[in-house]
Amino acid sequence: MADLNPIDLQKALSGMDYPTDKQHLVERARQNKADDKVVGRLDHLKRDHFDGPNEVQKAVFNE
Repeated sequence: MADLNPIDLQKALSGMDYPTDKQHLVERARQNKADDKVVGRLDHLKRDHFDGPNEVQKAVFNE
């Protein structure tokens, strides 16, 4: 997704504990006051389980 910045994604997930699921990613992004495009992208991921931030980043930018 070209309009989403990897740094914005990292900030949105700051403090996230892994492994985690999609629901907790969305909740953390909202707690960190991420903008709607970051929250929306996380909410629409096809996967539901993530072992670490690299897996989240791959899913966000490659789906």
